[in-house]
Amino acid sequence: MHASGKDIATPTRTKEVLEKYGFSFKKSLGQNFLIDTNILHNIVEAADLDSSKAAIEIGPGIGALTEQLGRAAGHVLAIEIDQRLLPILEDTLAPYDNIEVVHGDVLELDLAALVRDKLSGYEKVSVVANLPYYVTTAILMKLLESRLPLENIVVMIQKEVAERIAAKPGSKDYGSLSVAAQFYAETEVAMIVPASVFIPRPNVDSAVIKLKIRDRPPVEVDDENFFFRVVRACFAQRRKTLLNNLMSGLFDKQRKDEVIQMLSDLEIEPSRRGETLSIDEYASLANEIIRRQLLGK
Repeated sequence: MHASGKDIATPTRTKEVLEKYGFSFKKSLGQNFLIDTNILHNIVEAADLDSSKAAIEIGPGIGALTEQLGRAAGHVLAIEIDQRLLPILEDTLAPYDNIEVVHGDVLELDLAALVRDKLSGYEKVSVVANLPYYVTTAILMKLLESRLPLENIVVMIQKEVAERIAAKPGSKDYGSLSVAAQFYAETEVAMIVPASVFIPRPNVDSAVIKLKIRDRPPVEVDDENFFFRVVRACFAQRRKTLLNNLMSGLFDKQRKDEVIQMLSDLEIEPSRRGETLSIDEYASLANEIIRRQLLGK
């Protein structure tokens, strides 16, 4: 099951595979293949896998990370959108009977059903992937909001996005994505990855981010959807004050004095900006708006 031998993630082997199948990269799918085995080992290590756990990979490419996951986990489910890669994966992953490739778009698939059907024997499942940059946020939010029974999400993404996910209040990178990710998970940037270890070489550096899924959010919110609506409103225009963003995004103009009074009662200065509020302050704000029934929009 856990075959070893010639790793896929070397420049020579990758070129061999691409030439054998006459594969050409599709820019529209954000395809960049890793050609550094050490980095793959570090990614797999960060996911804390063993044979009693399962892994889901999104966008396996030619199987470079997939085979490393196959060696570390009990079962691997790899989701690939590009039909041209299916015969290649069948070939490169032939030595592994614990890897299953599913053809589909992760944003369209019913992930909960997939986990139930394919990985029901495993209590702990992690998502481990080199994500295409152009859909990173959409995929991450789907994984987090789907409430899948996940232990970790360990993904290679654009360095800037990783920094935004892990950012703390008051920093320029802190935004609604930071709040959302940290609501569901403990976040840390595990490593920075230079552009030189991919083919084709991307224009930016990458980073591996680890999201350790929380058993419960760090704050109590009365209505999760509304909490995120408040967060989005407060970050709608970063240069605007909290009060101005709230008034243009959520409230009727006549409510302005009530909103100022509420902020004052919460000891939140109306002239602050969205990026200075902690996740606790956002939770208090959202809960208080509901409690006072202030919504006029």
